[in-house]
Amino acid sequence: MLRTRTGSMMGEISTITLLFLLSSGIIFFAEICMAQNTTIPVNVGVVLDMDTWVGKMGLSCISMALSDFYASHSYYKTRLVLNTRDSKRDVVGAAAAALDLIKNVEAQVILGPETSPQTKFVANLGDKAQVPIITFSATSPSLSPSQNPYLFQATQNDSSQVKAISSLIQSFGWREAVPIYVDNEYGYGIIPYLTDALQEIDTRIPYRSVISPSATDDQIVIELQKLMTMQTRVLIVHMLPSLGSRLFAKAKEYGMMREGYVWIITNGMTNLLGEMDFMDFESMQGVLGVKTYVPRTKALSDFNIRWKTKFQQENPTILDAQLNIFGLWAYDATTALAMAIEKVGTTNFRFQKASISGNSTGLENFGISQTGPELRQALLNTSFRGLSGNYSLTHGELQSSTFQIINMIGNGGRAVGYWTPNGLAQDLKVANYIVYTSRANLNPIIWPGESTKFPKGWEVPTNGKRLKIGVPIKNGFDEFVKVTTDSATNTSTITGYCIDVFKAVVEALPYSITYDFVPFVKPDGEMAGSYDDLVYQVYIKNFDAVVGDITIVANRSFYVDFTLPYTESGVSMIVPIKNNKSKSAWIFLKPLTWDLWVTTGCFFIFIGFIVWVLEHRINKDFRGPPLYQLGMVFWFSFSTMVFANREKVLSNLARFVVIIWVFVVLILTSSYTASLTSMLTVEQLQPTVTDVNELIKKGENVGYLEGSFVLGLLKKLNFDESKLRVYKSPHECDEAFSKGTAKGGIAAAFDEMPYIKVFLSKYCSKYTMVQPMYKTDGFGFVFPKGSPLVSDVSRAILNVFEGEKMDKIEKAWFEQKACSDSSTTVSSNSLSLDSFWGLFLIAGTASILALIIFLVMFLHEHRHILTRSSSENSIWKGIALMARKFDQKDLSSHTFRKSDLRERKDFDGADRMGVVGASPLTNFPQSSLSFSYHTERNSVSPEECGTPPPD
Repeated sequence: MLRTRTGSMMGEISTITLLFLLSSGIIFFAEICMAQNTTIPVNVGVVLDMDTWVGKMGLSCISMALSDFYASHSYYKTRLVLNTRDSKRDVVGAAAAALDLIKNVEAQVILGPETSPQTKFVANLGDKAQVPIITFSATSPSLSPSQNPYLFQATQNDSSQVKAISSLIQSFGWREAVPIYVDNEYGYGIIPYLTDALQEIDTRIPYRSVISPSATDDQIVIELQKLMTMQTRVLIVHMLPSLGSRLFAKAKEYGMMREGYVWIITNGMTNLLGEMDFMDFESMQGVLGVKTYVPRTKALSDFNIRWKTKFQQENPTILDAQLNIFGLWAYDATTALAMAIEKVGTTNFRFQKASISGNSTGLENFGISQTGPELRQALLNTSFRGLSGNYSLTHGELQSSTFQIINMIGNGGRAVGYWTPNGLAQDLKVANYIVYTSRANLNPIIWPGESTKFPKGWEVPTNGKRLKIGVPIKNGFDEFVKVTTDSATNTSTITGYCIDVFKAVVEALPYSITYDFVPFVKPDGEMAGSYDDLVYQVYIKNFDAVVGDITIVANRSFYVDFTLPYTESGVSMIVPIKNNKSKSAWIFLKPLTWDLWVTTGCFFIFIGFIVWVLEHRINKDFRGPPLYQLGMVFWFSFSTMVFANREKVLSNLARFVVIIWVFVVLILTSSYTASLTSMLTVEQLQPTVTDVNELIKKGENVGYLEGSFVLGLLKKLNFDESKLRVYKSPHECDEAFSKGTAKGGIAAAFDEMPYIKVFLSKYCSKYTMVQPMYKTDGFGFVFPKGSPLVSDVSRAILNVFEGEKMDKIEKAWFEQKACSDSSTTVSSNSLSLDSFWGLFLIAGTASILALIIFLVMFLHEHRHILTRSSSENSIWKGIALMARKFDQKDLSSHTFRKSDLRERKDFDGADRMGVVGASPLTNFPQSSLSFSYHTERNSVSPEECGTPPPD
């Protein structure tokens, strides 16, 4: 009974426990379910053209991005809810869809629209409602996040590729390029950036081809025919494949896909190559393209496989679908949006309704998102590694820095290189470290026409217009350009040196060009302006080029281009020459300038003084009364001029000085003789004026060629405009010189070297050219700024100069005429000190060195005199004693010892004669000579007596 009751109680307990556990489990699972149902839905609008490839692919990638993201982030509290609208390829349709999403659905973000015009409209709605607009396919630079703060371009801006295009053009050295773009927001946006990039590399845009997005084939053909008549063969195409494929089809049909053409397409077409078929590729063979670079990763490969499978299931009618960069950007933009939404948190995603009174339109009564500013900041701060590469919306734009250069071959594009901010390279790894600008850094390219030789970028159109070349009208110096008009037929015949040079250069070109010479003339037959006016006609496109005696100067080069010069350069002065054969009695002074005369005279005296000092104590010829010694100084030095000196030089130091001085005198006398002979025997023709400043100071009239730029040069030299005279021909210039300034003529003429040569060939006996020479660049041919003809014509000029043809042309037009007296020459200047200062330096140095050696030896020999004077505190007395000692004979010298010996022998002979026999002279007192001899032998030294002995 007890057991039965106990068992019954245990059964009740077990039942209660089981019920408790079951209820707890139910409550636990209920809580889990409640937790899972607490995620916050966030409405997101999607505005795309659902019937386009980008729209279908973009929507598929957006949905896959959400599935993949929340599968790996299930713990996130927010969930994006897609609300899709079809914009139907219409700007208004896109705006209406966005307005509906903002007003009725209260979408916190809108993904899309697809095109740039649609996005520009919708961006304004986003700014008003503070709703971020994220487009992954609108690439126009005109969409500015700085102007629309709630606009985000999760795609590459078209302006980011212009540097890659300019680098490609620069690497091949093309100087001109023509952009062909669609006539809408997408096409216009890139042009300012492309223009700036090409200007930086000195590439000109001579024409812009604009094609309507709805253009017919006939309209496209008309535009292509315009391009065919132009020289430029580098064409940059910026449009979508729908229009671009039609353009290339017509270009091939009309022969514009042949060798010589360069076609470059932007990433608007290269990123959408999957939309093209075989016929499209067939029309684009040899085209170069700039394509967005996407790094290959395993994640990308896996996604591509999954996307193809999913897309094929959803769209079974579309076969062989190809994922492109826009789908990757859509995927990454959706991922970034999911991250940003979660960063904002569990905020109540609501709109604040606008209070509108009275009648209002639908554009005024939608609310403002309360989370818009916070969500905008979260999007700006989001960055990660996506399928397309590094994803970061800095300043509201996707940042990218690498492009792929492709070459359209076969059924697709073949990569031939990469572009980074460092330049072009075959290998992307190297491109990140080394700067490249050469075409050698690209793989081999197959150009249009299946050519492997890169095109030069321009050619003379065979069906284009003939070049219209302007030539000046000249009344003088017609050796350069001569225009002869036939009044009966009103046709002009143009000849001259410049014309023949141009014809020879054109013949040397590797291709043929057709042209017509057109005189720059007024109805009355006169030139229609100055040379500057003629050059300016090229700038305003009245002429295609100018040929003539046109000087290359800096101010003209600002608006035209010059070829290399084909004449000598420089501006110089022409002046009359006069016969300077002087009949003056003082002509003997003219061979040397005054400074050379003075220096020579001073050195004669200086050398005489040095020799006197060195010889005075040991040479009787240099002793005697003061006036005699002074005369000896002048006599000895000046007599060396004619080598007439008979005095012996006994000192070695003096001999050293005299030898050097005689050499100097020999050079001077020889030069003097030659110069004087020339003056007396040769006709002396010297210019009347040699200094420009002299003309200005004297107020002389000067001349210049009519229409020449030399007028501006004379004004810069500060010539008074009232003193300037114009001449038109060599004859008029000669007449002006004949009149002189007093009669309204000129004293000098300034002209360019080619004109001077022509003038002097006719009047070489009357005029000469003198310095200074003002530098110019000579004559050149004129072409429009950036013309591709300039480089080819310049090379042809060099080829003509290196051949014999140039010599023949010069001889034909500038054959030198012999002057009446071929012996007449222009004399050289007088000899100046500049030519001989080296000789004087040697002679002076040798003389001073000899003097120093003599003084050192003299002072050392008689140093006891100075020592004694120093002990007696009488320096001046010591100096006086030394001076007296210098004035005395140096009896220790071998010259005086020989003389003393001869005198002694004579004296001893006389004594013996007196002993042997009587002499009449015996009774007379001793002679003065014998007295002097004994006196000097027995006299007291000068140092002791303080007075010198008599000479």
